[in-house]
Amino acid sequence: MPGEEATSPSEGVMVNGHLEKSNSIPAEEDLFDPMCDPDNPIVVKFQDVSAAAYKIRNGIERTPCTKSVQLSALTGIDLHFKKEFLQQTGSFKERGARYTLMALTKEQKQIGVVAASAGNHALALSYHGNQLGIPVTVVMPIIAPLMKVNLCRQYGGNVIVKGADIGVSRAHALKIAKDSGMVYINGYDHPHILAGQGTMGLEIVEQVSDIDAVVIPIGGGGLIAGSALAIKSLYPSVKVIGVESERCAGFTESMKAGKVVTVGAQSTLADGLAVPTVGVNAFATARNYIDQMVTVGEEFIALAILRLVEMEKAVVEGAGATGLAAVLAGLLPELKGKRVVIPLCGGNIDTTVLGRCIERGLAADGRLCRFVVTVSDRPGGIAELCKIIAKLGVSLKDIFHERAWLTSDIFSVQVKCVVETRDKEHAEQLQTELRSRYGNVTWGPDFYHHSPAQPPQVSSSTDWTDCQDQDP
Repeated sequence: MPGEEATSPSEGVMVNGHLEKSNSIPAEEDLFDPMCDPDNPIVVKFQDVSAAAYKIRNGIERTPCTKSVQLSALTGIDLHFKKEFLQQTGSFKERGARYTLMALTKEQKQIGVVAASAGNHALALSYHGNQLGIPVTVVMPIIAPLMKVNLCRQYGGNVIVKGADIGVSRAHALKIAKDSGMVYINGYDHPHILAGQGTMGLEIVEQVSDIDAVVIPIGGGGLIAGSALAIKSLYPSVKVIGVESERCAGFTESMKAGKVVTVGAQSTLADGLAVPTVGVNAFATARNYIDQMVTVGEEFIALAILRLVEMEKAVVEGAGATGLAAVLAGLLPELKGKRVVIPLCGGNIDTTVLGRCIERGLAADGRLCRFVVTVSDRPGGIAELCKIIAKLGVSLKDIFHERAWLTSDIFSVQVKCVVETRDKEHAEQLQTELRSRYGNVTWGPDFYHHSPAQPPQVSSSTDWTDCQDQDP
């Protein structure tokens, strides 16, 4: 997924330069990535990004960065979207992958590279390795989507499916690198990966003038590290805002601690951002260029995906839509009237997941509602309810009635409905009408035991302008 490589809470993590392994990895294995050493982090420089831009200029799409008229009107912000989902493999990962491959020595290019990835990093390496004639091996966990596994093979990658999660896959990839002499490429922390991702920032400031702020999703930190470096080096006044899913806020916690820390990762729609331990090089590079951090809830990520489908005709995955989600959640009110760029950094969303995201977005938007109402069980009781729904122009999508668990009245029946409305106001109109007609109405998901009601997901925001170190 875009943003950074997805991980699960049970996977191994890098601690003091070593991979803490799950039970399925031999304890004696010394698996160390010398390019991502926590004791000696590498801070990428602006000239590295400039070099990357020159080298990859003929092999990467210069994606459009265009104004969204509808969403600008909706949010009150002059919104421009950098459409990285239009890269050949569907994400910004191609930038770093191509530059890293091109920066290899002649001998390294002959031996090849190895990486662990469940998605976009594997796709990018496989595609560009094939373009450049460099052997690429990718280790993918068994949970990786079959479509992505097959695409990597079609692109010419040597795919090894191994490991219940990405942590096991990464350990196996590091072992292959150690035994074979292949170069291991971390998808969000290798210095050349960071420099390559920074080329997106260069393009943004070239394509849009007078930018006030850029809102960038964060997973492992590679994209914001390179891009923030590029943007701030040229235009220090541009505000750089990082956005994470509240279910895995590793960069936010690391900023608070002043060092890389490991956090728990829960299941999230922005699975490409679910990285428990952010990159040490990415953190060292980015920390002094980020002005503000926010974390956003699941319902707004789903709503952002829906808004992009409806208003931009753009299919974007959860990680790629998280920047817009922060705006829709009202977390950045200071951007009203400002010119803001948001990268839509990936579009590789599974079609079944897309359907779920759209439904959740409709629910968050107040356009898909569910309720339970007690009506008369005599002839015409349910028909009367349906007439009320139809009269208001509400679409009835599902209806279910039950008698066995209703103990208050033997001549009543409990009816559960899922309906589609135009907007929240339309839904409130229906709710008001139902409460005026019936004495027992429960609105919302409370009555669904398998999907408990959740309060609005309040996210947090931290401003780092006054508390940054001067030297990363």
